[in-house]
Amino acid sequence: MECCSWATAGTLLLASLLLSSRTARSEEDRDTLWDAWGSWSECSRTCGGGASYSLRRCLSSKSCEGRNIRYRTCSNVDCPPEAGDFRAQQCSAHNDVKYQGQFYEWLPVSNDPDNPCSLKCQAKGTTLVVELAPKVLDGTRCYTESLDMCISGLCQIVGCDHQLGSTVKEDNCGVCNGDGSTCRLVRGQYKSQLSANKPEDTVVAVPYGSRHVRLVLKGPDHLHLETKTLQGLKGENSLSSTGSFLVDNSSVDFQKFPDKEILRISGPLSADFTVKVRYAGAADSAVQFIFYQPIIHRWRETDFFPCSASCGGGYQLTSAECYDLRSSRVVADQYCHYYPENIKPKPKLQECNLDPCPASDGYKQIMPYDLYHPLPRWESTPWTACSSSCGGGIQSRTVSCVEEDIQGHISPVEEWKCMYTPKMPIVQPCNIFDCPKWLAQEWSPCTVTCGQGLRYRVVLCIDHRGMHTGGCSPKTKPHIKEECIVPTPCYKPKEKLPVEAKLPWYKQAQELEEGAMVSEEPSFIPEAWSACSVTCGVGSQVRPVKCQVLLSFSQSVADLPIDECEGPKPASQRACYSGPCSGEAAESNPEETELIYGGLQDFDELYDWEYEGFTECSESCGGGVQEAVVTCLNKQTREIADETLCVTSRRPPQLLKACNLEPCPPRWEIGKWSSCSLTCGVGLQTRDVFCSHLLSRETNETVILADELCHKPKPSLVQACNRFDCPPSWYPTEWQQCSQTCGAGTQKRDVLCKQRMADGSFLELPETFCSALRPVAQQACKNKDCPSEWLLSDWTQCSVSCGEGTQTRNAICRKMLKTGGSVIINSSMCPPLPLSSLVRSCAPAACTRHNRPAQKQSPHIMALKKVYIQTKKQKKLHFIVGGYAYLLPKTSVVLRCPVRRFRKSMITWEKDNKRLLSSIHITIAPYGYMKIHRLKPSDAGTYTCTAGPAREHFVIKLIGGNNKLINQPAGIREEEGTRKSSLNEALHTQEKHQNGILFNRSKAEKRGHLADPSSQYDDIVSRLLEQRGWPGENLESWEAQESTERNASSEEEHSQDYSLPFTMVTEQKRLDDIIRNLSQQPEELKDVYSKQLVVQLADDIFRSHLENQESVFQGRILSATAEFSFRNPMSGFTSSLRTSSAKAHLPTSVEVGNGSRRPHRKPAILRKISAAQQLSASEVVTHLGQTVVLASGTLSVLLHCEAVGNPKPTISWAKNGAEVQYSDRILLQPDDSLQILAPVEADVGFYTCNATNALGSDSVSIAVTLAGKPLIKASRATLINTESSAVTVDIGSTVKTIQGANVTISCQVAGVPEAEVTWLRNRIKLAPAYHLHDGSLLIANVTLSDQGLYSCRAANLRGEVTESTQLLILDPPQTLLQLEDLTTMLLITGPDIPSVLTSPSGTRMVLNPGSSVLIGCPVDGHPTPNITWFYAGQPISMRHNILAAGQILQLLNISDGYQGEFSCLAQNEAGSLMQKTSLTIREYWWSADRLMACSASCGNKGVQQPQLRCLLDRTEVNASHCIEKPKPVLQPVACNRRDCPSRWMVTSWSLCTRSCGGGVQTRRVTCQRLTAMGSSVPMSNEACAQVAKRPVDTQICNRQLCMEWVASSWGQCNGPCIGPRLAVQHRQIFCQTRDGNSVSSDQCGALPRPLSTQNCWTDICGVHWRVSLWTLCTATCGNYGFQSRRVECVHVRTNKPVPEHYCSWRPRPANWQRCNITPCENSTFLWEKGAICESSPQSWAPRARCWAPLLGFLGKHLSEKWQIAACKIKCSYWNGFSVVCCCCFLRVGISSPC
Repeated sequence: MECCSWATAGTLLLASLLLSSRTARSEEDRDTLWDAWGSWSECSRTCGGGASYSLRRCLSSKSCEGRNIRYRTCSNVDCPPEAGDFRAQQCSAHNDVKYQGQFYEWLPVSNDPDNPCSLKCQAKGTTLVVELAPKVLDGTRCYTESLDMCISGLCQIVGCDHQLGSTVKEDNCGVCNGDGSTCRLVRGQYKSQLSANKPEDTVVAVPYGSRHVRLVLKGPDHLHLETKTLQGLKGENSLSSTGSFLVDNSSVDFQKFPDKEILRISGPLSADFTVKVRYAGAADSAVQFIFYQPIIHRWRETDFFPCSASCGGGYQLTSAECYDLRSSRVVADQYCHYYPENIKPKPKLQECNLDPCPASDGYKQIMPYDLYHPLPRWESTPWTACSSSCGGGIQSRTVSCVEEDIQGHISPVEEWKCMYTPKMPIVQPCNIFDCPKWLAQEWSPCTVTCGQGLRYRVVLCIDHRGMHTGGCSPKTKPHIKEECIVPTPCYKPKEKLPVEAKLPWYKQAQELEEGAMVSEEPSFIPEAWSACSVTCGVGSQVRPVKCQVLLSFSQSVADLPIDECEGPKPASQRACYSGPCSGEAAESNPEETELIYGGLQDFDELYDWEYEGFTECSESCGGGVQEAVVTCLNKQTREIADETLCVTSRRPPQLLKACNLEPCPPRWEIGKWSSCSLTCGVGLQTRDVFCSHLLSRETNETVILADELCHKPKPSLVQACNRFDCPPSWYPTEWQQCSQTCGAGTQKRDVLCKQRMADGSFLELPETFCSALRPVAQQACKNKDCPSEWLLSDWTQCSVSCGEGTQTRNAICRKMLKTGGSVIINSSMCPPLPLSSLVRSCAPAACTRHNRPAQKQSPHIMALKKVYIQTKKQKKLHFIVGGYAYLLPKTSVVLRCPVRRFRKSMITWEKDNKRLLSSIHITIAPYGYMKIHRLKPSDAGTYTCTAGPAREHFVIKLIGGNNKLINQPAGIREEEGTRKSSLNEALHTQEKHQNGILFNRSKAEKRGHLADPSSQYDDIVSRLLEQRGWPGENLESWEAQESTERNASSEEEHSQDYSLPFTMVTEQKRLDDIIRNLSQQPEELKDVYSKQLVVQLADDIFRSHLENQESVFQGRILSATAEFSFRNPMSGFTSSLRTSSAKAHLPTSVEVGNGSRRPHRKPAILRKISAAQQLSASEVVTHLGQTVVLASGTLSVLLHCEAVGNPKPTISWAKNGAEVQYSDRILLQPDDSLQILAPVEADVGFYTCNATNALGSDSVSIAVTLAGKPLIKASRATLINTESSAVTVDIGSTVKTIQGANVTISCQVAGVPEAEVTWLRNRIKLAPAYHLHDGSLLIANVTLSDQGLYSCRAANLRGEVTESTQLLILDPPQTLLQLEDLTTMLLITGPDIPSVLTSPSGTRMVLNPGSSVLIGCPVDGHPTPNITWFYAGQPISMRHNILAAGQILQLLNISDGYQGEFSCLAQNEAGSLMQKTSLTIREYWWSADRLMACSASCGNKGVQQPQLRCLLDRTEVNASHCIEKPKPVLQPVACNRRDCPSRWMVTSWSLCTRSCGGGVQTRRVTCQRLTAMGSSVPMSNEACAQVAKRPVDTQICNRQLCMEWVASSWGQCNGPCIGPRLAVQHRQIFCQTRDGNSVSSDQCGALPRPLSTQNCWTDICGVHWRVSLWTLCTATCGNYGFQSRRVECVHVRTNKPVPEHYCSWRPRPANWQRCNITPCENSTFLWEKGAICESSPQSWAPRARCWAPLLGFLGKHLSEKWQIAACKIKCSYWNGFSVVCCCCFLRVGISSPC
C-alpha cells in the first residue's frame, strides 16, 4: 500500500502560515493582496498519478479574491502489478476496524455515478455496502476507465497529458492529442465455411499493439484465441464462458449468448492475437470485426544524397526508407506499401556546390547537368486498352525516369533522380459505366376475353444512358410471353386455345405476299416495296423492315431494335423487271418470258439455295465430319447473295459426310501445369506429357505408348514461374555435424538474411533487412546413447617411496546417455579390461642406505593364501596373514606376520585402513603378531600387516548360530563405505551391486579384481555351511563350557607348531577356479552346477582334513565320510565327479529323506575351465570348452564329456556338424570320452558333444587345431522362428525370425596364435556396441532395417577366415491399413462392377442375381503372403477369376448358388490370416404404391403423381440399386377437383402518365371464382371482401425529379497553350432539377452532356524558342570536347522570356553538343611556346591549350611512369589529386630534358 500522509484542510492552512521561506511577491500578487505561492507539497502517491498542492495566504484584512490552494498532478508513472488498486488499499485499511461489532474484509465499490469520490466498500461475501469515508485520498481515480482524479473530495478532469483541467484525449491509436494517423481502422465480415471435415478456420489476425478490438459472432460456432508474443511464446484460450480474464497481459472481455458471442479487447494488445472459429453446428455463422491496427512500418526521410557535381552548381536529393517501429530498424519498402495510409514523402531537391569551377581557361569541368540542361523527367507510354468494355475495367501504362543527353538522345536512368516530382499513375479505372441490361415493360392484357389465353410484354436492352442498344446476353433475357386466364365464362362453341380476342385495333388485313402483321410478340414487319429502280429492264426494289410489337393497353405499335426480334428477317431488296428497253427485241420464247415475269411475281425464282462444297473436316484423323455449305445464289449471275434474299422455308436440309477415317498417329497429350514450387524468386512448374494413340473417336479409347513413337518434339515438362524478387527472409544452412558422436552434443548452422532474386540467385543482406523472427542457429543433437565404457580414476601414489613399487586405480563401467547425463551400469556390459590398465609398476627413486649396497632387497612377508572355516567351538586359533577366516564368535585369534629383511618390532597393524593400537580387547605384540580376545561382530574386517613397503591382509568374518554369516554392523559398514570412496560416488553404487554376488559377476570380478575383495568368497562359504554335514557336535554344546573357558589364559610361544583340529582349510586358488568355472556355464545350469561344485569342494576339504589328522582321528574316517555323504541335502542331483582317492566316493544318486525319486531333468553338459593336461609329451587330455593345439609329437587326444540329467542322457559326438565316424583311430571310450589316436591335419575342426534324453538335449564344442589359420565353428542349418522372443544360432546359419526378437549369432573361434574377431553387416564393419563379450553378436529387438548379411571374420598372423549368416525378418500376414492401392486396383479391374473387401470379423454385401462382384483381400506381410480363396470353408469350385496375385476374386453372372461366405487365407513363413465376407443374393425392384401430395388445393388442375421407390425385401433403399431395373409406367391421379373460394383478380398497370415529376397509372380489379370445371365465374365484390382486402387500382408513378444539364458561361482563354496563339477555355457543367436545385451528375447520366472545353485565341500563347550562340569548345581534340548554349521560351511581341511550359507544344532545341572530336597527336608532350603558367596566385588555372592536351596525354600514358620537370606552380584539382602546371614531362629512364 502506498504511504500517503495528507492532513485536513485546516491543518494544511496552519502549515502554510508557518512556512518560513517564501518566494518574492510579484507585482501582480501585491496588487491582488495575495502573498506568493508556497512550494509544492509531496505527491499523494508514489506511482499511478497523484496530486500535489501549493498554498498562499491573503495579506489583507479583508477577503481576497481567488483560491488559496492550487493543485497539480504528479508521479505519473505506472505502478508495478503487485501494487494493487489504490481504492482497494484504502478499503482494506478498515479490515482491522470493527463495523457494527464485527470485522469484515472490505472490497472497493467503483464507478459510483452519484458520488465517485467517496470511499464506498462492500463486505466480502455479502451484499453490505458502506461508505467508510466521505472522501477518498487525493489522487484516487474517479472512475476505473478514466484519468480523472479525486482532489479534496471533488472529481477533477485530467487529460491524457496528465494535466488538471486538460481536455486532451487519446486518439483511436492511443496517441495523446494525436490525429489518428499512426493506426488504421480494420473492419470486415467473415462467413464461416466450416463442416465436420473442416472443424476450424481463421477469422482474422489482430497484430501486436492493436486497440479497441470488437468481434461479434452470430451462429452456432464458437470463438477461440491463439496468441504469440514477440519472444515467440505461444498460447491458446478456448473462451468457454462469459467473463473478463487476462490473456498474455491483455484484458479480454467475453460474453457468450445462446445465439451469439461478443469479444472485446480495449488494448493495446501485448501479443499477436489470431481469432479462430470452431465448428459446432450445421448452420453457417458470421463474424463481424473491427479494430484499430497500428502502422508499425512508417516512411522516414533520409539525408541528402551526395551532390551531383563537385563545383559549378549541382543538385542533391533526399529519399525515404521504410522503418519498423517495432524492431527499430530499416526494412524493405514493400512493408510500408502495405498500408494505404502510408504516403511516401516526396524527395526534396536542392542546389549544391554553387561555387564556380576554377577551370575557366577554356576548360569547363564535366558535370552531369548544366544550368541550361533539363533535369531528368518522368515519361510514360500510352494507356493500354481497357480491360472491360463496361462495368468498370482498368488500363495501365509504363512510367520510367529518362534523361536527355547533350545530343538530345533520351535514355532511362534510376528512378530516384526523378523523385523530386510525383510519379505519374501507372493504373487507372476505365469504362466505369454500367453494362447494358434487360428492361421488361408491363404485361399486355390477355389476348382472349374469356377463358385461357396469352399475354405479352416488351423486353428492351437498355444501356447506362437509358438508350435502346445491343450487347445484352440472350441467355439472361426475360421471357416475353406467358399464359393468362380471364375470369369470364365463354358462352360460344369451344375453340382451340388460346381464343384470340377480336380487338378493334387488331389488323384484319394481311399482306398478300408474306402475311406479316403486328402482334403482341416482337416480330419483323416489312413495309411496301418501293418503285423499281429502272424504267426498263431488270432493276431492284427495296423496302424497310422493322422490328415492332403491339402494345395492347395503349393500342399502339412500338419500334424495337432489330436484335429484339427472333427468327429470319424478311428480305429488304428484290429484283424487278420494267419491260424491255427501247431498241431491244421484244421477242422472247415462252420460257424466258415466264422466267422474267415469274421473277416479278415470285421473288424465289431469281435467288435460290444451292450446295457449294463442304467445310473442312472437323478432325484431322480418326474420323471426322464435313458439313455441306449452303449459299444463296443469284441464278443469273451465279454470284453469292445475301441469305435474306432466299426463301428461308426452302433452305435445303443439313448434309453431313464422314472424312479422315484413317487412324490418328501417336501424339503428345499434355496435362495442366502444377502450382509453382516457389511463391517468388524463380520457381518451377511441371506437367505430365505422355505419348498416346487414339483408337476410336466414338468410344474415345486411347492407349499410352512409349515416347519414341511420337515423332514430334516432346513439349517441355518444366517451366519457370513467379519470376520476381522475394522479400528478404532468413535462410538457414544445413546443420553441421554434431559435436559428439553419441550422448549429448550440439550442432550449429548459419542463419543468413538473403533475398532471392528473380534470376534465382541470392543476394546476401544485413540482418536488419529481415524482420521475421530469426530461426535458431544451435540445437541439441538427436544422438543415441554411447556404448558402455570404462571410467578410470587417477593413479594412486606409488606404494613405496623408493625402489620398485606399484600404483593402482579404480574403474567403473559408465554409459553416457543421449540426454547428457550418465549412468553407472554393471561391469559386464563393458569390454574386458586388462590387468595392466588397473595396476602398474613405479619407481620413484633408487633406495640408498649408508654403507650398504643400493641393490639390497626389500622386506618380504611370508603370507599363506588360504581360506579357513571354523566348524566347532574352540578357545583359541592361530593364523598367518594372507588368507580369509570364517570363525565362530567368542573365539580368541592370534594373527602372525612372518617377515624377512625387516625388524619385527617395526611392524604396524591396521584394521580397515585404520591404525591399530593395543587395548583391553586387542593386543599388539612387538614380535610380529597380534591377538584378538574373544571375537565379537565388530571385529569382522580386513586386518593389514605393514612391513615397510610390504603389506599383507587377513580377512575375518563371523559365523552365527544358524550357520549364517553375521553381517557387519551398519555403523561400521557406513564408516568403511565412506573410507573406500576413492574414486567418486559412482563406485559406491558399483560396490553395492557387487557385494554378495558370486555367480553373476562382471568380467573384472572374474579376473579377480573385485571392488570389495573381502566378500568374494562369502557365497561359497555360505553354501558350504548350509550342507550341515560337518562332523562333530553342534555348536550349542559348547555354550556350557563357556564359563570355564572364559577365565582360561595361555602364554603365546613362538616356536610352537600349532594345529587346527576343528578348522577346515583350503587354498584360495581352489575357490578362484570355482568362480571362473561358474562364469562360463549357461545361465540355466549355474545353480545346479554350483551345488555340485560345493559338494565336491566340501568332500575334498573334509578328506584333506581327515588325512592331516589321521593319527588323531584314525577310527573316525569312514564313519565321518559316510555321515557327510548321506547328510548332503542336494536331492535330485547326480554326481558323476571322479576323484583319485579310494577312501571315499560320492554316491551316484542320493535319496531324499522321504525316500522319493528325484525329479526328471533335461540334459546338461558340465563345463570345466582348465587347461589341457599334458600327461606326457604325446598325450593330451582336456574337457569341453577348450582349444587343443596339435603339435608334431602328439600321439593321442582325449576329449572328456560329462553330462547330468534324468533319464540319463545319451552321449554322441559330431565334427563340424556331421556325425563322427568311429574307426580304429577315432575311438569312443566307455565313459563317453572321444579319443583320437595319431591325429593328422584332417582331424582339425570343432568336435561337439551332444547329450540327449526324452526331455531335451545339450551340446558343447571343443576345437582341435594346428598352429596356423584360425577356425570358425559354422552351421549350415536354417532356423525359422515365429514365436520365441530370443534366438541363438551358430554363424553360417540362415535365420528367419519375427520382428521384436533378440537374435544372438555365435561365432566360436579357435586358432593359434589367438584370433581377433570382427563383425560385419553387409560387408561394413559393425560398431563395438553390437558385440557380446564372448565373441557373439546380439541384435536386440530386430526390425526390417536389421535384415541383411552378418559376417564373422577371425584373423591372426597366419591368415583369416570369414563365415556369414543371412538374417531375414518375417512379418506375419496382417490386415492392410493403407487401402488406396487395392481400391485403385479394384476400380481399374472393373470400374462399373461393385466391390467389397474382406476383414477378419467379416463383411456383408447384397447383390442382384446376374450381376458381378469383385472381392478384395487386403493383407500385407513379409515375405508377401500366398493367398488361397475358399467358399463355405472349401476350395472354390464355381466359375471364378483370380486377379492381382490372388488379392482380387472376380465372380461373374452370380446366381443364388453364390450366396454364402467367401474367405481368403493368407500364409507365409511367419503365420497365416483368414478374412471373410458374406454375399447375399436379393433382387431390387421399383415400386409406385404411394402417391405424392396434390399439386393444387382446388380448381381443375390438381393431380397426384405416384412416388417411385427402390425396394429390397419391402424396405426402401437407395435408388442407385434399381438403376438397371425397368421403371413402371406412372399414371397421375386427379385430386382436389372442387370450386376455389372467391379471390381478387387484377390486370397489369397501365403506362405512367408522366415520365418524371410524378404521374398516375391504373389497373382493373375484379372478384372471380375458379370452378372445378376450370372456368372463371365473376362474383360480387362482397364475396372477395370477406376473404381479403381489395387491391388498389390507382397508384402514383415516376416520382423522381426531372433533371437537366445546365452550363455556365465560358471562362477566360488562359488554359495551356496548344499552338500559336491558341489555348483552351473551360466552363462548368452541372446537373439540376427543373426548379433549379443542383444534384449529383449521375442523375443526368442518361442525358447528352454539353461540352465543357473548347479552343480559343489568346496573345499569351504567341511564343517561340530562342537560342543563343554556342560557347567555345572545351577541348581542341580528343573525345572530351563539348559546348553549350542558352535555350529559352520568349514572347513574340515583347521578346521577353516566359515560363518554358508556354512553348511545350513545340520541341525544345538541344542545348549541349560535342565538338572537336578529332584525335590528338601521338607525340611526346611539349608545351607550346609561351604557354607557361601564370605566376600570380590569383590566376592558377592553365590555359586551354595547356589543359586539353594534358587531359589527352594523361589518358594515353597512365600506365607509363612519368616524372615532372621544370615545375612552376600548383594549378587545380582534377579527379581528386593535385595537378602541377609544368613545362614538360619526362618519361622515367630518359635523362634528356625537354
